[in-house]
Amino acid sequence: MNMLNRLKTLFDDKPFFNKLLVIALPIGLQNLMLALVAAADAIMLGKLDQNSMAAVSLATQVQFIQICIIAAITAGMGILGAQYWGKNDRKVIDEIFGMGMRQVAIVSVVFFIACSFYPHLLMSFFTNDPTLADIGCKYLTIASWSYLISGVSQCYLAVMKVSERVKRTAWISSVTVIINIILNSVFIFGLFGVPAMGARGAAVATVIARAFELLWCVSSSYEKGFIRFNPKMLFHWNKLLTLDFLRCASPIMASFIIWSVGFTSYTAIVGHLNSDAAAANSIAAVVRDLLCCICNGFCSAVGIVIGNELGAGQLKQAKIHGDKLMLFSFLCGFFCTIVMISTIPVVLRFMKLSDKAQEYLVGMFIIMAIYMIGRTVNTIMENGVFSAGGDTLFDTYSLIVSMWCIALPCAFIAAFWLKLPVLVVYACTCLDEVGKLPWMIHHYLKYKWVKNLTRN
Repeated sequence: MNMLNRLKTLFDDKPFFNKLLVIALPIGLQNLMLALVAAADAIMLGKLDQNSMAAVSLATQVQFIQICIIAAITAGMGILGAQYWGKNDRKVIDEIFGMGMRQVAIVSVVFFIACSFYPHLLMSFFTNDPTLADIGCKYLTIASWSYLISGVSQCYLAVMKVSERVKRTAWISSVTVIINIILNSVFIFGLFGVPAMGARGAAVATVIARAFELLWCVSSSYEKGFIRFNPKMLFHWNKLLTLDFLRCASPIMASFIIWSVGFTSYTAIVGHLNSDAAAANSIAAVVRDLLCCICNGFCSAVGIVIGNELGAGQLKQAKIHGDKLMLFSFLCGFFCTIVMISTIPVVLRFMKLSDKAQEYLVGMFIIMAIYMIGRTVNTIMENGVFSAGGDTLFDTYSLIVSMWCIALPCAFIAAFWLKLPVLVVYACTCLDEVGKLPWMIHHYLKYKWVKNLTRN
């Protein structure tokens, strides 16, 4: 009865949920459009052959690590930026913008060099199949140019979000993705007289789309009401602000690196089983990422809205809203589970897979349906509510335990030592999010995240 009463009163605070939706929907749309690029790659390359699809899916794991590192930097920008925006201090936000750009530039150059000059070394981590490795190397060499510029545009988009320009970020990402998908079809299949390039065509399309995205971000910043990047801030040093940024961003950076390397290790383990398993996993990952756009959109919105309240000193109100968001995150998780199950026949109808790969795919979707409950709740609460108040360390040590001490060893032993079936190995890779759910709830109830991080 108590649970029913909570469900009835969940949406009573209409101004709060209206504000949450106004921010979450554009960000969710932005994330969805970004995920659609991977979906388009999988569908179009899957029409060519299974190897091209699997190889590009494996190769993009390198970018996945870069995206996670840049996401950690922009998350730090978002935590402090949201609180200082709530305090109406634009000068400090300019400094936060400069710090983020400085760090992103370093990361982007490192990944550009690695993908341009050492693609074979990178691909050897994900597969021992020479055909997949060769296709992946050709993709990485071209796509490396997009890795050089995409981080800069993410900094611009992060600042737009905290300064309540989320609709522009949605427009930029949406149009960029549409351009990317159109160019994908042109370069992959060779339309309008352009030579068919296969997997390399997907890389060319990505580079052109990212260049367009960056140009739009920069031009938007010159409009009235937008925050413009000041190049002088690249070399500006504010000791107290830097320390605050590091306190927020360093645990997020650590957890994102731990998570991204662990997640790519999952892909590498499955990729070393056989090509059918790699192909099925690549499709399951695309659908998972599409669904995660829901929780990622709400996660970002929660961080901004709760961060605004904490920065404005409304600690009691933030705590009340945090309790409601816990229940709301479970509702989102169950919704994702239902969608995951219902998409199985649709995906099987459109993808060109071997009989064994189809068998793997159905099993992976069922396992993923359960996994999505933990993934959704943990994302909204840890990366949204906890991060809004600077409580970012929990995500780091919970990942060390749940992923690196439990899920990864279980998956490695199951795959290479016990030689267990593919779906058992895959289930082991999904233990982390479900396993740490009770631990996360226990930590939430300590209310360490209820903090005002701003300075006078």
